[in-house]
Amino acid sequence: MAGAPQPAAAADDTASSGPPGYDAAAREPDGRPIADIDRMLLYVARVPDTQLGAYLRSRGWEVATAKSPHEATRLAKAEPTCAGIVDLTGFAARDLAGLEAVLRLQQVGWIALTDAKRLTDPEVRRLIRQYCFDYVHLPVAPATLDYLVGHAFGMVTLCDLDEAPAAASQDEDEMVGTCEAMQQLFRTIRKVANTDATVFISGESGTGKELTALAIHERSPRRKAPFVPINCGAIPHHLLQSELFGYERGAFTGANQRKIGRVEAANGGTLFLDEIGDLPMESQASLLRFLQEGKIERLGGHEQIPVDVRIISATHVDLEAAMRDGRFRADLFHRLCVLRVDEPPLRARGKDIEILAHHVLHKFKQDSARRIRGFTPDAIEAMYNYNWPGNVRELINRVRRAIVMAESKLISAEDLDLDQFTEQQTVTLAQAREAAEKRAIEAALLRHRHRLTEAATDLGISRVTLYRLMGTHGLRDEKTIFGGEAENQPDLPPEPEA
Repeated sequence: MAGAPQPAAAADDTASSGPPGYDAAAREPDGRPIADIDRMLLYVARVPDTQLGAYLRSRGWEVATAKSPHEATRLAKAEPTCAGIVDLTGFAARDLAGLEAVLRLQQVGWIALTDAKRLTDPEVRRLIRQYCFDYVHLPVAPATLDYLVGHAFGMVTLCDLDEAPAAASQDEDEMVGTCEAMQQLFRTIRKVANTDATVFISGESGTGKELTALAIHERSPRRKAPFVPINCGAIPHHLLQSELFGYERGAFTGANQRKIGRVEAANGGTLFLDEIGDLPMESQASLLRFLQEGKIERLGGHEQIPVDVRIISATHVDLEAAMRDGRFRADLFHRLCVLRVDEPPLRARGKDIEILAHHVLHKFKQDSARRIRGFTPDAIEAMYNYNWPGNVRELINRVRRAIVMAESKLISAEDLDLDQFTEQQTVTLAQAREAAEKRAIEAALLRHRHRLTEAATDLGISRVTLYRLMGTHGLRDEKTIFGGEAENQPDLPPEPEA
């Protein structure tokens, strides 16, 4: 065919030809020459070059030839991984849509053959850019093409091996972070895991409070027993009592059989009370009684049932205001908050934003028919500029949506719906100082677990000044929550020796 790859004049010359570093005598660990190893190669062309096919077979490729996109799709789906050569010169513009469906197959590492004329077509350039590992102008030396498809085959095989464990771990809970606030959180988790004291986790919505609770449970002596979560804000108030403590048969209309409550279901393990700030006063009294006595009574029953559970609670609600307004019992709070864990907001985690985005991409990239490779520079810039009010939950949502909707192999700021944040918003010097001051105070409070004196010393200001600045920036006052100085609260137990 016109413009087809030119086969080597002699086999001996071919065996020694190729790019620098190409070793035709290379061998597998068992001693077999690489040329003796069958590797699947899909060759798609309107008029396949038989000489090229014969040469590639001599190099150890098992070549399957397809003359149409439909035939290529059928052959590719029969193989877990393979290299691919697509000769774009023989296909008309009307064929490109069908070819795109073939090129989209992730188990194939494609090398495109083209010429200068076809490269003037924007659609051809797009297909090469989005779906091919590389491309070459015709004519090309067969040894060079052999080298390129070998590289593509190796890369797609690595991706295939890497995706199997990634897909298997999608349901596993993982905590990702390298910033100082997250390292402090990890240290705190290790410390509190080895006690039976109640733990209170504070943090904004979407920061991963349940993930932290589960991490504490899985590192505790109770890890082989159940971890039972309940969202106190998601259950109607009139059902919450029976959901927590269960009920006996006949306790109310429709109670046709006994039901075990969440507290009893967690016996021997950990009960996680999420959004504890939404707990109604009646349920607060029952929970306090259980914490004091270690026994429950099912609705409609008269038996006191001993239950051994560890309580971890969490909320995004300002419990200081709730206690002040009489919406939350102070005695219950002090029972729940023997140990405290603070979840940092995503905006305070710096480089972790980019690390998390890549982690989410790696975890969910199978959602896309296109092999997404990463993020564009403008996407990274936008993620750093954005304030992330929904925290990690919002980041996961935006990245997962972008994986599906992205039009290229790199996710852009527009794919994340953050294109308006690709440049820093114009701010005055006073606004910039105020924002930096707030971030510094937040970071110091997180580092020192809201011990005001230590945080103030770290910031180089007095405790009174810190207290005033916290009010100015709308940061919560931990003093009233604890009913005294935060620094006078019980410290965490020492980290066990390795």
